Amino acid sequence: MTENRKLAAILVADIVGFSRLTGVDEEGTLAQLRALRSDLIDPSISEHNGRVVKRTGDGALVEFRSVVEAVRCAIEIQSAMIERNAGLQEDRWIKFRIGIHLGDVVEEGDGDLMGDGVNIAARLEGIADPGGICLSEDAYRQVKARLDVSATNLGRTALKNIAEPLNVYALAVGLSAKPMARQLGAPADFAVPEKPSIAVLPFTNMSGDPEQEYFVDGMVEDIITALSRFEQLFVIARNSSFIYKGCAVDIKQVGRELGVRYVLEGSVRKAGDRVRITGQLIDADTGTHLWADKFDGRLVDVFDLQDQITASVVGAIEPTIRKAEIERARRKPVEHMGAYDLYLQALPHIYAVSPGENLKALELLKRAIELDREYAPALAHMAWCLVQRATRSWDVYSDDDAGLAVSLARRSLTHASDDAHVVVLSGFALSMLRQDHLAGLDAVKRAVDLNPGSGFVNAMAGGALIFGDDAVAGLSLLDRAMDLCPKDPNYFSYLTVAAYGHLFCDRFDKAIELAQRSLALNAKWDSTYWVLITAYTLLKRPDEAKATAKQLLNVCPEATVSRYSRVLPIRNQTSRETVIESLKKAGIPD
Repeated sequence: MTENRKLAAILVADIVGFSRLTGVDEEGTLAQLRALRSDLIDPSISEHNGRVVKRTGDGALVEFRSVVEAVRCAIEIQSAMIERNAGLQEDRWIKFRIGIHLGDVVEEGDGDLMGDGVNIAARLEGIADPGGICLSEDAYRQVKARLDVSATNLGRTALKNIAEPLNVYALAVGLSAKPMARQLGAPADFAVPEKPSIAVLPFTNMSGDPEQEYFVDGMVEDIITALSRFEQLFVIARNSSFIYKGCAVDIKQVGRELGVRYVLEGSVRKAGDRVRITGQLIDADTGTHLWADKFDGRLVDVFDLQDQITASVVGAIEPTIRKAEIERARRKPVEHMGAYDLYLQALPHIYAVSPGENLKALELLKRAIELDREYAPALAHMAWCLVQRATRSWDVYSDDDAGLAVSLARRSLTHASDDAHVVVLSGFALSMLRQDHLAGLDAVKRAVDLNPGSGFVNAMAGGALIFGDDAVAGLSLLDRAMDLCPKDPNYFSYLTVAAYGHLFCDRFDKAIELAQRSLALNAKWDSTYWVLITAYTLLKRPDEAKATAKQLLNVCPEATVSRYSRVLPIRNQTSRETVIESLKKAGIPD
């Protein structure tokens, strides 16, 4: 027979537990399968221009003209199976695993396909969860900008009889899109960045007015869309979470069925032109309530109210989940830690912004990068650690810190150019160290475009702009960050950076107000004292400036004017000299 090599999108599907199903009821199972093929599977394949290469008893190998069509077909089938199974007992459910790959295949003269392209698709099917879809990196690259689907990067994964590990992606569709659990110590035990996952359940309409359903559902869709912009989160798609609409649910069961760690639920109550929204975030593993709040407004402009509530909910959820993930990593045995866990454990040490804590964070991040040299969050946060050292008068500072920080920032941008947190930290490092200031500012602005709903992204971008001599634009972002994340544990840093912005705009009283509020939350952050000393000096209040200088020396005994002259990250030379001169007058030693 003749053969022909070509590039093809290959889909491999298989029924989970087919032998068990036929053992229980062979005739009924085969009848179900025949009905599925005639009513759903074959029409969907045909609609999306696919060709069934061959069938097995419980699966199929299908070729498509494009990956986009293959993924659309897979999503259609998996979504439809939720409804198909809804009326059956769980032990009679038919669930598919699906794997999709774009690769080189050999087409035999009889139309059969062979080669690595087929083998990889088959292996991807084998690691998908029931109801899930796994894609190779080559396939995912073709669809990520063309289809509105959520996906999680499962990292480099060893597939049976495939020579090199591949990056694998799981789509959030159907009842589950997570991979099968890997056994620690097995060949597939790579440092996989296991993202926190969340499902937003339909909110309960407490108004007794069915016409308000559009408002309730629309708000939940807005929240799902906003959360989906966080690269750090794996967000279950609306079609999956809305299967629980109108149902009394067990949160732990929802967590198991959707494969998520966190669940957001809530209610809406309308009275006249006023509306109250309540929301609560729950740990699906333990049932613990992590956060709850209520929001009141008027229905004068329903869409503005939706936007306000969405921003408030998302702004509260981001730091809450981050804190919960850190606590989860702390409980994990050391021998079971991957790059993601080590990165999480480093976060509280980074946020502390002190010499000893900084060293602890660097050690954890180094270990994370040793496990996964391309893990961008660890690279970017290590760059941020080094920026902390390079812009303060700590004894731990090394002359190599700035150069290494810039190198790490550039590497992280290469590996995660669409992750807003990574992009903003990398841009912050480049801008603050003035090694590549314009590229840094471009990066932080792009990060805000990528995720305007993140308080952290707005705060870091605002700081880069304020110290980069654009205080007005920076303050706008800091104000938004404080509105988005009023309960962020690092709110004190937002206040201090905003104080610098007002200082550079000659609003000295406002700078003092914000700095004092910051000190009330964290009296150990030396940066806050710089702005107070300068503002008091410029307002000709020398006694208060000197008293603040003594406080600074208690917090940071190694502080000297010469050190601050070397490390202060203020781009505007006049502002920089003003701060240095104020430190001298207040009594900071040379």
